[in-house]
Amino acid sequence: MVDEKAYWLAWSGISGIGPVLLKRIYEQFGSLKTAWTAPSETLQQVEGIGRQLAETILKSRSQSEPEALLSQHLERGETFITPTDADYPSLLFEIADPPPVLYYRGQLQAAIAQLSGLPVGLVGTRSPSDYGKRWTRKLTQGLVQQGCVIISGLADGIDAVAHQQCLAQQGLTIAVLGTGVDVVYPLANRRLYEQIAAEGLLLSEYPLGTAPSRSHFPQRNRIIAGLSRAIIVTEAPQRSGALITARLANEYGRDVYVLPCSLDNSRGLGCLALINQGGQPILSVDMLLTQLGKMPPMPTAAPSKPLPELEPTLAQVMASVTDEPLALDKIVQKAGLATGAVLSALMQLELLELVSQLPGMHYQRRL
Repeated sequence: MVDEKAYWLAWSGISGIGPVLLKRIYEQFGSLKTAWTAPSETLQQVEGIGRQLAETILKSRSQSEPEALLSQHLERGETFITPTDADYPSLLFEIADPPPVLYYRGQLQAAIAQLSGLPVGLVGTRSPSDYGKRWTRKLTQGLVQQGCVIISGLADGIDAVAHQQCLAQQGLTIAVLGTGVDVVYPLANRRLYEQIAAEGLLLSEYPLGTAPSRSHFPQRNRIIAGLSRAIIVTEAPQRSGALITARLANEYGRDVYVLPCSLDNSRGLGCLALINQGGQPILSVDMLLTQLGKMPPMPTAAPSKPLPELEPTLAQVMASVTDEPLALDKIVQKAGLATGAVLSALMQLELLELVSQLPGMHYQRRL
């Protein structure tokens, strides 16, 4: 699927096309390679694409060659995955705004294999108290002993403590960066960065050489939330990036667990606010592990993973079929093809187990 990977990379570089819109384009066409040649009128059928943006897309496409772009990245030694790759985390692709490109450094295959278990994001303040650091270590140790992957952001404070304790317990940890994966930030964490690169996994949606920027870190937090089945906040003030991660986790349907703190501890008042908003309080390590153990197992299939690459007619018909039952005449109208061609394509899509036929000549997606 090298071709499709090149198109994920090319689309992600078009101005005005963010992760949300790019996923909509993929879902509309079933293939970003197919979408690359779509005319302006067809592109405008995607929610969020108007005439002006469609013109921008057409201009950008005329100035870019996806295969050449991919070759340039590979020649520079940039290692990355896109949703078309088998190693792209299925859980992350489920969110509304999955990163179209994930650059990495470290043990990718080992990390992806363990993400099928119980990945847990652990976040908090950059200036923790002794209480916050002590309980972060306790919780991390208990989670690693149960085989959990620990995910955090390599920031000072709680993030660093969680990564360090996980590595000390010989667990696997993933650091999601707001810089390129070749940039150490903060510099004080260089030794930890190098250890994670050797024993764990560094991830970023930003290309090599990207310097830290204030706007990158809230975006980084959505990846931490998207990769995790549960988020733990051990200590956070009322204005904290950890609270953004918790809010995003809630939007993505992840469980949020919070370490309570004293009313006198200003570093933890954000945690008390989270509990007031429905976050589950952590009363002991054993109780947390019991609660996490009740989570349903991960599905063996990943229904939201990208479609296989289809020839143009099949892709055009597939893009016209929805998750809800749709009558044949509506599909013909949306696809803009002859009825016989649509029927033939639908039969092939049924054989590929991508579409189901329902009574009354209605069809719907199986993915």
